[in-house]
Amino acid sequence: MDFTGTPHFSRRRTDTRPWYRQFWPWFLIAVPASAVVMGIVTAVLAVRSADGLVVDDYYKQGLAINRTLARDKKARALGMTAIVRFAFDSSQIDIQLAQAGEPAMETALELQLLHPTIDDRDYTTRLVASEPGTFSGKIPDLATGEWYVLIESEARSWRLFGRASLPGQSTMTLGVHR
Repeated sequence: MDFTGTPHFSRRRTDTRPWYRQFWPWFLIAVPASAVVMGIVTAVLAVRSADGLVVDDYYKQGLAINRTLARDKKARALGMTAIVRFAFDSSQIDIQLAQAGEPAMETALELQLLHPTIDDRDYTTRLVASEPGTFSGKIPDLATGEWYVLIESEARSWRLFGRASLPGQSTMTLGVHR
């Protein structure tokens, strides 16, 4: 009834559109559907991309760290230093190796250029002495970024280790401890 006392019939608006033409059912379906789609995308990415950082045997790698640290200490005790020169235009690397200030008497070295995250980009080569304390070799084209440079004796009794920004950095010194 309205204020005059006469009955008032309200008109209800009835929506005659079917449910699939309404906004809210689709909105409520979209939220869980997007979670399912993103879950499938995540699963596909996890299966397709290899994780090169994961190793199978952590215990053996832990033991190897102790041997590696011993080789670093031995290089320090021997006074090993290396000046590494990269010539990327000619794909050449030259190393001047000294032991306690004198040219090192090594006949060969092992050089490793290690990518921090992608094992497939790592490069290892053997460098032979052209004269006492001077070693040269070829290197591949390297991706721009940070690289680890590892120089070891052929007998793996000592090692020098450093980090370089390649190809921007053309010279580095390893083994100098402040």
